[in-house]
Amino acid sequence: MRVYNFSAGPSMLPLPVLEKVKSQLTDYNGTGMSVMEMSHRSKPYQEINDKAESLLRELLSVPEEYDIIFVQGGASTQFEAVPLNLGTNKKADYVVTGNFAKKAFKEAGKFTDAVCVASSEDKNFTYIPKVDASSFRKDADYVHICFNNTIFGSHWSYIPDTAGVPLVADMSSCILSEEIDVKKFGVIYAGAQKNVGPAGVTIVIVRKDMQDKCQSICPTMLKWSTQTKEKSLYNTPPCWSTYVAMEVFQYLKDNGGIKAMHKINVEKAGLLYDFIDNSDFYNNGVAKDDRSLMNVPFVTRDPDTDAKFIAEAAKAGFVSIKGHRLVGGMRASIYNAMPVEGVKKLVEFMKKFELENK
Repeated sequence: MRVYNFSAGPSMLPLPVLEKVKSQLTDYNGTGMSVMEMSHRSKPYQEINDKAESLLRELLSVPEEYDIIFVQGGASTQFEAVPLNLGTNKKADYVVTGNFAKKAFKEAGKFTDAVCVASSEDKNFTYIPKVDASSFRKDADYVHICFNNTIFGSHWSYIPDTAGVPLVADMSSCILSEEIDVKKFGVIYAGAQKNVGPAGVTIVIVRKDMQDKCQSICPTMLKWSTQTKEKSLYNTPPCWSTYVAMEVFQYLKDNGGIKAMHKINVEKAGLLYDFIDNSDFYNNGVAKDDRSLMNVPFVTRDPDTDAKFIAEAAKAGFVSIKGHRLVGGMRASIYNAMPVEGVKKLVEFMKKFELENK
């Protein structure tokens, strides 16, 4: 029996995608071999690669002046790739709203004059700071934000005005969950393992005119232009992860696209937040205007009760619901693949647990 997997990543995948992948595991489209076995230079894999790019471009309405690449190393590698690729003035402004935003800021400091222009660390990252054009240096190479904060459960409810300074966004835990205006960003990057596919591939969407600004010390493998020129095939790519991501993209397209998915995500998050807000047993400390639709952290009255909740939830089929060590408590990650039924059943379990443990 499949469980409801509330892991922050690697996370659950749509069951129809898993079943399709299973059916083609040993023989992909009559090739007589698995995608895991085929050459990335072969025609079947190049078709997978091209289709993945085409579908993602369609889903997110990515303009032609942007390139899409699928690379390795996770979003964490992009923490260094960003300042190395965008180093004209060697100045970068960061808004630090969580653990990964903080890590990105720290890594950037190795290669550029990185300045933290705003932070929500004073309240344990439970809100998104208000910034505007006056918050940023006019000669900065870019402004960096983490659009959704996986650990702390916050999300940008607005896109900051940077007065023309390119905006770079880590969207690892929210990409494909909501419609976005790609034109407002210079670069978008996202690890796959939360809302796209299995771990191993990272999406980078980069405007073409931002690919000739790299520092001289930028390694060849970290240059976006290296991969854009070769359509993600400069070296052996994460073939399997890209293939499954392609099937996820197709699944999303077949089920109404991002607009339809966002409507479902709003419903799921609403069910959970409404229950928490109307309970005197559970608490979510994130500012209401800045709450994530993807990651919902919550606690009970004390750590011992939290531990009991986690243990009993696992027995009931709600797994990987333990909160991150920096926050404690619980965290329900309800990405695209989590059905509404899973959230409803979690709420039912939470009601039962509350009644038995008051």
